[in-house]
Amino acid sequence: MTPTSAPSIGKKPPPRVAMVLLAAIAAVATAPLLSLLGIGLTAQTFADNGDQTLRAAGYAFSIWGVIYLGMLAYAVWQALPATRESRALRAVGWPSVIAMAGCGAWLVAASLDVKLATVVIIVASAAFMITGLLQAAPFRQALSRIGRLLIFWPLGLLAGWLTIASALNILTVLTAWDIITPAVAMPAAIAGILSVVVVGALVLSRLGHLAYGIPIAWGLVGVWVAERSDKPVVASTAMAAAVVMAALVLRSAWLARKA
Repeated sequence: MTPTSAPSIGKKPPPRVAMVLLAAIAAVATAPLLSLLGIGLTAQTFADNGDQTLRAAGYAFSIWGVIYLGMLAYAVWQALPATRESRALRAVGWPSVIAMAGCGAWLVAASLDVKLATVVIIVASAAFMITGLLQAAPFRQALSRIGRLLIFWPLGLLAGWLTIASALNILTVLTAWDIITPAVAMPAAIAGILSVVVVGALVLSRLGHLAYGIPIAWGLVGVWVAERSDKPVVASTAMAAAVVMAALVLRSAWLARKA
């Protein structure tokens, strides 16, 4: 087995290979293209319209730089002739297309302020990516080292961040629609945080890869930073949740070393 190969189960479908590459490029290029063309709202402006219930510090979103680089690395690697088809690659192929294309589609929907579309897109993107990774997990050990690195790390980080971003997006939209009012904002925020921890813990326990949990813990710390002055109870809940996720990440790392 070569460093960039995995046990082959046939030829890679050219349409899937091409769509993975195009989806990754589109995900990375959409934000600068919208900015260049001056189309609609920025992602920050969209969030500001309803982030009174729950928000994360701006620096937390810098994780997108790492995720974008990872997506491009995965997309280029899977397109290389030396990278052979595998069950893991087959499992994540089309789900990764949907999730990465969803990143770009979300930015378009947000720029046009189509709130319902942003919720549908981000939740669907998270669900498809998580499903693909869970289906690929049983075949992880059959991959080469670079295969495990370039499938589970980039796509795990993407799925994890989409998980917490989905909760933030839903709360933002419900707040902007005045469904979440100031009277119920605190319990709604706490419910959102707890839902992220529950989903994150369940997925991480089945996936067994720390890449999924890292962005969730990172985002929860970002919530603590943003809310600690004005909403200490919400902030404390977010920090406690971050500690739980960090512990689960460390547990996944320890179990991976024993495997």
